[in-house]
Formats: sequence, C-alpha cells, structure tokens
Amino acid sequence: MELRQLHYLTVIAEEENLGRAARRLFVSQPALSYALKSLESELGVRLFDRHAGGVSATAAGQDVIAEALLTVRQAERVSAAAERHTRGETGVLRVGFEASGAGELTTRARAEFARRHPGVRVAPKRYDWGQEADALRDGQTDVAFVWLPNDLSGLRGELVHTEPRVVGLPRGHALADRSGISVLEVADEPLLWTQRAPREWVDWWAVNPRPDGSSPKWGPTNDNVEEMLEQVAEGSSVCFAPLSMARYYARPDLAWVPLTDVEPLRVVLAWADGKDTALVRGFVQVVRELAAAADAPAG
Repeated sequence: MELRQLHYLTVIAEEENLGRAARRLFVSQPALSYALKSLESELGVRLFDRHAGGVSATAAGQDVIAEALLTVRQAERVSAAAERHTRGETGVLRVGFEASGAGELTTRARAEFARRHPGVRVAPKRYDWGQEADALRDGQTDVAFVWLPNDLSGLRGELVHTEPRVVGLPRGHALADRSGISVLEVADEPLLWTQRAPREWVDWWAVNPRPDGSSPKWGPTNDNVEEMLEQVAEGSSVCFAPLSMARYYARPDLAWVPLTDVEPLRVVLAWADGKDTALVRGFVQVVRELAAAADAPAG
C-alpha cells in the first residue's frame, strides 16, 4: 500500500467518477483503474461498485476511505512541517519594544504573525528608554519597534506608526481636567527625565528648548516606566509620554492630557542590517499590512 494509492482513493470518492478523478489527478483513466484494482486486491475487499454513471463506495469502501483521508491529511501536515523548516519558518522570533511600543500595532502584529507561523514562538522583549536599538545591534532581539529619535546606525527600518504626545499629571492637578494644553503651560512643573538614554533622546521628549526658547524645569530622574509613573502619582513631577502609554498604563491616580503644540512620536520597525532572516521578513510584512490597513480611509 502506498500513500499515492490512498490519495487516489480519496479523489475517486469525491468525484464518484473514474474519468473525472483521472483528469484531476493528471493520470490516465486505465492507470487509475489499475491502481484501484491493485489496492482492492491487496486489501481483499471491493471498495467501489461500478455502474453506468460512475462509481459509489461500498460499506467497506466508506470505512477505508475515512481512514485514507486521515492518513493523507496527516502526510500533508508532515510535508508542511518540513517545508516550514526549509523556508526558515520555525524557531523563535524576538520582538523588542519600549513601554507601549507602537500601541495596538505591537500586539496585533505579534498575534497575526503567530497565526501565520504556528511553528514559531514569538517572544516579546521589553526595553527601557531608548535601549531597543542597542538591543538589535547587540543581537539581543531580532526585530524591534524603535522610538525616534534614536541611533539607527547598523540597522534597517521603516516608519510604521505615529501618535500624539500627552503630559502625565497627578489626578488632583489644576490642569488634569483640560482637553488639551500647550507645553508652555507646564513650563514651571518639574519634568521627569532619565540618565539612561542619549541626551538627544531626552531633549526631544522634554521639548528642549521650548517654543519660546526656554529650557524645561528638570525634575527627578527615573530608570523605567514604573518609576516614572509612581513619581508622577505622588505629585513630585510631571512626565511626557505617547498617547498609547496613557491607555496601556491607566491608573486612577493619574491624568493624561494631550499636548497641543509638540510633534508626535514616530516609531520605526527596525532590524540589524544583514540579519533580515525569513522570520524577520515575515514579521515586517505583517506589520506593513496592518499599518497600511490602519492608515486606509474608512469606508
């Protein structure tokens, strides 16, 4: 018994006609008839009754065909598993991001990639304040959503997401209920910053200098998102963040108000130059499609 014979058997059962089955299988009808007779002889049972209109499965044939279908489908799964390895579509893909990454696009992209590549484990890798680009260069992650500005030397990437920036305030702050404010309206508020990121990155987030040429009032430093939000909540300072962070890190003791006069955050999907593996290319394609769909006009 050969897998080829079982495949023939399933097609004959679907077509109920040897001529149509032969055309679908790209074999001659005499060759298909001979293969069927050989299988019936080997199994010792008649699988089909022949009649003027074609063939119909016998009781024994129905049982054998059901098992043949299971075998053929399992064989297809074996071949598919081997093909995934051949195409480099197995293993682990490490996806880097900072804080809220590229908002909903980050999570949706990981989920859609996992759906398309069931043999691949998608491992999220979170980094603090501008460190995701270094992680790519150091080989700690395979592809990453990188917040700009950032040093992209040695990396390839493309812009995939933009979003407004907001100011984080303690809930009882006088500006907490505003629908939007200018960056100059918080000029006297101590602004949280970090020593872990490059100065260019810090100044861009702090809007330094301000539109009137002034400098921010520097507040305490922090090493990560959690420390930053805790200090805002206790009332010692304020912070600037992307809109998605307000959604992902919602707290009852914090208020997030849109900044009306600063440029938005831009997010690049990046990977190390020369390291565009099959998995990386697959993830990039998923992000491109989802980003394009999000930008498409409604209706």
